[in-house]
Amino acid sequence: MTAACRSSRQTEATIDLTLSGWQSNPAESRLLEKVILQFEKKYPNINVKHEVINSQYMDVIRTRLIGDVAPDVFYLEAFEAPTLMKYGVLEPLNSYITPEYNLKDFEPSLLNAFKQNNQIYGIPKDFSTLALFYNQTAFNQAKIRRPPQTWDELIQVSKKLTIDHNKDRKIDQFGIGIAPELARQSFMVKAFGGALTQNNQAAFATPESLKGLQLVVNQYREGTAAQPSDVGANSNSEAFGQGRIAMAIEGAWAIPYLKETFPNLKFAIAEMPTINNRKGTMAYTVGYVMNRNSKHKQAAWKLIEYLTNEAGMKTWADQGFALPSRRSVLIDLGYDSNPLYAPLVAGSKYATIWQAGEILPTILTNFDNQFISALLGQQSLSLAMKKAQDTANREIYLSN
Repeated sequence: MTAACRSSRQTEATIDLTLSGWQSNPAESRLLEKVILQFEKKYPNINVKHEVINSQYMDVIRTRLIGDVAPDVFYLEAFEAPTLMKYGVLEPLNSYITPEYNLKDFEPSLLNAFKQNNQIYGIPKDFSTLALFYNQTAFNQAKIRRPPQTWDELIQVSKKLTIDHNKDRKIDQFGIGIAPELARQSFMVKAFGGALTQNNQAAFATPESLKGLQLVVNQYREGTAAQPSDVGANSNSEAFGQGRIAMAIEGAWAIPYLKETFPNLKFAIAEMPTINNRKGTMAYTVGYVMNRNSKHKQAAWKLIEYLTNEAGMKTWADQGFALPSRRSVLIDLGYDSNPLYAPLVAGSKYATIWQAGEILPTILTNFDNQFISALLGQQSLSLAMKKAQDTANREIYLSN
């Protein structure tokens, strides 16, 4: 907004707010800017500075919180929320929320990700689950009539879709892409009754947890699955769009990317195959939170409220980068009936939220390092997970 425009609005005491977040797509930021402009028209005495932080986002936020120069409102992933809630740097929002705001419109599991001790510290702005993306052309060529319904079927379908055209052991198309990260594999830990944590400690090296993870390791070692780096891609979405993998486990963010970058790609999406007769997937959510030391808390709440009410959420949520967290907006925009998005919506009912208390960052680092080693066959999965669990618990103990 120009200086002239701003000066014309200063008929009463002007409040300057900072809203910080990251940008996953330029179009997403443009939509958010549009909502902010609408907000400033409604509240002409409030100026909003939208700050995009794409590099080391949480490191920047933590440093600013320590230095008491953090933004008034900022994005917060559910993954990071428990630590900031624990240390009291977020403003509880219960006293700001009115019945008219209709808190019950939000998916409960998403809202719960920002709750602690009956206090609400964040409002989920959006979410995505994981679902199975599949190349319809590849399926037709392999005479596969429908997407796999179970993980056993997924294994068999992956074999049919793995192609070496020149018979030179250089595979042209792998059956499926694998992202060997805990953020993508946490629901596999639970598939046979395992758990990621127990009593505030890492607990993923049990036989039950290993059974689900072993499915992923076996498939990779059998040569029907590939990591993005194996095929010269930066992500599974890119590998899928390039035709190097015939199936990918991805979220809503991949849909606009694939449509724009690979317009000739014919693909469809199905719910995740069941494992051990159980439905499972991951869910990721981001909330708007308020800095507890904000000097303009009422104005900061007005901004959060405007961004997350039905009208505000509808304005930016119709591009499909993520799913709106309000059920009414989800339905009104037709995501629950759209063939591409409906499987992702369905997954929200049984998904594992990407969150496990303040110890998750420690667990994440140790898991990822050792899981890659097991995937590559450098050590057994059981030994790798035992090392990861022991190291994580040692670090958790020392930090307490």
